[in-house]
This record gives sequence, C-alpha cells and structure tokens, in this order.
Amino acid sequence: MKKTARIAAVISIAALTLAGCGDRPSDEASDNESPSAAESTSAPAESVDFKACMVSDSGGFDDKSFNQTSYNGLLNAKTDLGVETGEVESNSDSEYADNIDALVAQGCNSITTVGFLLGDATEAAAKANPEIDFSIVDYAYEKPSDNLKGLVFDTAQPAYLAGYLAAAQSESGVVGTFGGLNIPTVSIFMEGFKQGVEKFNEDNDGAVEVVGWDGKDGTFVGGFDDKSKGQSIAEGMIQQGADVIMPVAGPAGLGGLQAVKDAGVKGIWVDTDGCESAAEYCDVLLTSVVKGMDVAVEESIKASVDGDFNSELFNGTLENEGVGLAPFHEAEGDISDDVKSQIEDLKAQIVDGSLKVG
Repeated sequence: MKKTARIAAVISIAALTLAGCGDRPSDEASDNESPSAAESTSAPAESVDFKACMVSDSGGFDDKSFNQTSYNGLLNAKTDLGVETGEVESNSDSEYADNIDALVAQGCNSITTVGFLLGDATEAAAKANPEIDFSIVDYAYEKPSDNLKGLVFDTAQPAYLAGYLAAAQSESGVVGTFGGLNIPTVSIFMEGFKQGVEKFNEDNDGAVEVVGWDGKDGTFVGGFDDKSKGQSIAEGMIQQGADVIMPVAGPAGLGGLQAVKDAGVKGIWVDTDGCESAAEYCDVLLTSVVKGMDVAVEESIKASVDGDFNSELFNGTLENEGVGLAPFHEAEGDISDDVKSQIEDLKAQIVDGSLKVG
C-alpha cells in the first residue's frame, strides 16, 4: 500500500458501509508479493475461512500505478483480516474472462478486478456466480447485481488542482497530457487537468496552452504497456514547448517520465504518489494525482468477510478523501506560497460544491 494514498483515504472510507488463464497465476499473494508492497506495522490477524482474490489488467501488479495500489489492498487484507489470498496477473485483454473463471474455480469468496477494461467480464462472472462477491476498480454499473460493487474515483477533482499547479509552474506557457486509451477512467484525469489550466488562465489573465487533450479527444498510446511509445509521445510534446507533462498511461507513462527527466522539465504522476512508487523520477515530479484504491479494495473485502457486502457504488472524492494531491516532495521549495494557497482555496471550493469540475 502506498502510504500517502492510504492516509488520504482511510478515515473517510473506513467510515463508509462498503456494506484458460494467464501464464503468471499464483494461489497465494504472499508467494508472489510485489517488491514495492507496503510492510504492515501491525501483527497479522488470525486466519479466517475466507479467500479474497484479484485479477489485474494487462499492466500487471508491478505497474507503479493503479494495479499495484489495488493489489496492495489485497495484501493488506491478508495481514489485517487474516484472509487467504489468490491472484492472476493478466498478460492481455483477451484473458480477462478466463482469469476470472480460474479464480472462481479456486473457490474464492470475493474477487476484485482492476480496471475499466474488465467491466463486461466482471459483470458476466458476477451474474453467473451469485455466491461470490465481486468488486471492480474504476468501473460503475447502472444496475449492478447484488453481488457486484463498483469502486470509482472522481479524479477530475485533484487533476484540476494539478492542472492549475502545472500552469502556474510552466515557464514556456505550454503543458501537456497524454493517455493510454481514450476511456472514461483515463480522460477524466485529462479533462480535469485541462480545466485546471483554464482556471489558472482565467484567474491570472494567462494564456497557458494544453497539448494532448482538447476536451473530446487527444493523444493516446493505444494501450498501457509500451514505454517506448510513451517516451516518444512525451518527447514530441516537449518539442512543442511543453515543460510540464502528466501521463495517464500506466507503465507506458513511465516512458513519459523518462522523457521528462532527460529533458530537464517537470512531470505529474497519477494514481499513486510517484515519489513512492516511481522514486527514480521524484526529482522531476511536481506532485501526483492519487486514488485511495488500496483502502477501497480492503474495505470491500472486509465488508464481504463481515457479511455486510452490498452493491452500492463507492465514489472517491476530495470531500471524502478518496482522491487527492500527493505532497510536493522535492518540488516543495519551487512552488510559491501564493500558488499553494490558491490550490487550497480551489480544493475548498470543490469540496463545498461552489466549484464544479468535470
């Protein structure tokens, strides 16, 4: 679990009532634990007769982004709740249904899937297996079955603050963003970022330009795995004058951060605190747009263990601290007190509803 995301979300989320197969499966999460997974400071809970399982998307559990943070929620459930765990790491989009079925066959009591692209396969599995509780990160259903829960995050809100910050810190007057695919869970970041830049321009009589997203379409890698393409896209934006870039592309976004580092400009990471999950790039990061996926996943598993699971959608916001901006870390001294104050004021306006984002 990434400490920043957990601290940002744990108080409010815990108070809510969350009433063939890939070639890299493992029966026990601890047997294949991500090297960056958080170490729990509490003693392991007594074992309970419950198996909680997870399927990643094709980015894998070590993507330094949303798969990894969600996976840490599963690992924390093992330690904190005493559950048995299992997981399957997907290699491609074509494997999702088979990977979910493999976990059904393992006797999992709850299955969490990670990513928008697993939406259809997860819904089909939930309908076919009403005795299993299913949760999915980054997907919402209009009419979910009783055993199916969406865990979504209004990342437009903190991305708005990140866009304002990017515009304030830009010296060239050009900032950029690009995504993995043009799907809602990606474009929501990009739209919030764009609106934040526009707010800066409005407040400061500025003319900072956003490249990579026009409000409907933009620049996309075509997936989440190609770091070389992510690096090439960022290099192209830098050639256009962008001196702050926010990739929303999972592992492909790491290529973007490499281009940022090579060019000596600035970046903004998403999903996790990049200074923790991708520490090698911390010196070029202004901040990160974080999602409390680890806490939401663990709380959903806990609700299932306790018999309190329900299909009510969880939506992480700035108000309930399910999303937020990470600390500025090494950029702290480069950001003026005025800009920090403006960002805090905007956050307060979003929380009280006087400022609408997205």
